[in-house]
Amino acid sequence: MSQQWARLPERGTPLMLRLIRWIALHIGRPVGRALLYPITLYFLLTAPAARRGSQRFLRRALGREPGWWGVFRHIHCFAATILDRVYFLTGRLQPFDIEIFGDSLIVEQAASGQGCVLLGSHLGSFEALRAIGVTLRHFPIKILMNTGHNQDITGFLNALNPALAQAIIPIGGPDTLLRVQESVAQGSMVGVLGDRVIADERTVRVRFFDRETVFPAGPLLLAALVGCPVILFFGLYRGGHRYEIHFERLAERIALDRPRRQEQLAVWVQRYADRLEHYARLAPYNWFNFYDYWEEEA
Repeated sequence: MSQQWARLPERGTPLMLRLIRWIALHIGRPVGRALLYPITLYFLLTAPAARRGSQRFLRRALGREPGWWGVFRHIHCFAATILDRVYFLTGRLQPFDIEIFGDSLIVEQAASGQGCVLLGSHLGSFEALRAIGVTLRHFPIKILMNTGHNQDITGFLNALNPALAQAIIPIGGPDTLLRVQESVAQGSMVGVLGDRVIADERTVRVRFFDRETVFPAGPLLLAALVGCPVILFFGLYRGGHRYEIHFERLAERIALDRPRRQEQLAVWVQRYADRLEHYARLAPYNWFNFYDYWEEEA
């Protein structure tokens, strides 16, 4: 898996982000959604790397050449979830129809008093999960996040809901592991995305969409070190005002033997990659890694 995503420039300026927020909160979602079409066209024409990344992925997921309309639809789906972030992060959930699958799993985990790792991806909307977790108080949640990339967007989103901003644990900090251990011990669920490799991170090779690539081992290695359950989640945007949130248990506990650690990690990461592929095939336009994911150019 490429680290190309970390080198991509921020596509939004603070002025544009403030404009999106003002439109969303003062004019409303229908007008905001209407403006997504010219915005999508702009990015389709001015972001060639993202366009190529979309074409590569859709070619694999759909089994055919996507064409311009497919790429437009892909970028538009991404833009729609960005707009909806404003509503999710400000607790304005009334316009949305959110269906939750596997909710008993997450409710039972919260009731047990034991924390866990919530392992997600850049498939669909992450904010749908963390907004529901904090706003509806179904479960205490912390977010393990790379705060160094897209700082304007990160700051903009955190300003929308300071309670969510306080729940962030920066990746790569000197006390990251300690904070995760403390959070899990206190019954919190620690959300982390497992489909992008960051610099100097340990990786394993897996099969993903019938081609070998590398995935980060860090999230599952972290879960093994903490000794807690791992629950998968996927927040899929289904068009209009509809979202689906899926929860699945990946492991009650990940135990690694030192002599076979890399081999065992690869097994667990492959299981995660298989489930990610399953949901990506169900909702291919929700795939928001717009870069050379399989390093085909290399």
